[in-house]
Amino acid sequence: MTSRTFSFLLLLALCGSAWADRVKDLASVAAGRSNQLIGYGLVVGLQGTGDGATVSFTTQSMKSMLSRLGVNIDGPLSDFEQGGTAGRLDIRNAAAVMITAELPGFAKPGQKIDINVSAIGRATSLRGGNLLMTSLRGVDGEVYGMAQGALNTTDVESSAAGSKVSIGVPTSGRIPNGGTVERIVDNPFETSEYVVMNVREADFTTTTAIVNAINKNFGDATARAIDGMSLAIRAPTNVSQRVAFMSMVENLDVVPGEPPARVVVNSRTGTVVISRNVRVTASAVAHGTISVAIAATNEVSQPNPLSQGQTAAVQNANIAVTEPKNPMFLFQPGVDLRQVVDAVNQVGATPSALIAILEALKSTGSLRAELIII
Repeated sequence: MTSRTFSFLLLLALCGSAWADRVKDLASVAAGRSNQLIGYGLVVGLQGTGDGATVSFTTQSMKSMLSRLGVNIDGPLSDFEQGGTAGRLDIRNAAAVMITAELPGFAKPGQKIDINVSAIGRATSLRGGNLLMTSLRGVDGEVYGMAQGALNTTDVESSAAGSKVSIGVPTSGRIPNGGTVERIVDNPFETSEYVVMNVREADFTTTTAIVNAINKNFGDATARAIDGMSLAIRAPTNVSQRVAFMSMVENLDVVPGEPPARVVVNSRTGTVVISRNVRVTASAVAHGTISVAIAATNEVSQPNPLSQGQTAAVQNANIAVTEPKNPMFLFQPGVDLRQVVDAVNQVGATPSALIAILEALKSTGSLRAELIII
């Protein structure tokens, strides 16, 4: 990781100085929570990439759907040749799928929502498929939406001479605005005496700041804190006035509390993000790697003249061990983020070395921050 990269991360962290944010960016109305929906359906119109006859539930679903549409596959047939193949479906152009969607808070019947479609059988691709009408159910088993439409997939495939390259996941896709809301989710927003708001990141300082801002603008006892996550706001009983009141509350400016000190490390990409509140106690750090280089050379051993010896192959190896002379750097008590970055840049640590240093500091108790490795 270069010095320029560290400097960029440092600027990002230092940008979190105390300034006012809107309440709507820090908290949300508890009654406006979203709900998850799920459904099971069939995708048709595939180019031979469906489940086929080997997936029993796909065949069963197709028979059930055709039966509801008035097509009886298992009925008596007068023609003997047709009777021999009756009841057998080889549906390579259809696939069984699971549909998931998120129902927004306060959603009303007739509104459109996006849906996700994923294959659950032996289908190899859903490209070009069309989802048949499927009901979307909530956790209580009730139908809250219907889904239907043509799938959008982002996969790219190319094959030639026995080689195949695939980018993306061809067995899943999305249908923008493919779902329609059919039922309202009951919520206490219109009937409750208080409107409860939940802070997006639990913090007693932020919750207290929001309560103080509301009481300062609308009078004492208008809002009260429930805990570090939630606060209750006394709102007008009239629905129209309540909506207007919450609009004013959402646009209040509040100085949030400082987030906890965290160091987030992505071990796969080598990305390290250090928050501005990270401190390090007195500690000394030295980091170095030992490199071992082995070079093998093949040579031929020739016998002396008239010695009646035999020519033989000989392999010689040269081993060299090098250890860089990296200086040890010392952290004084209460070192802040800038000094940590400067010290690591001074020794020219790579991302993997930086991760090792941070883990060692956390293990010794010198790193006053939460170390998160993802």
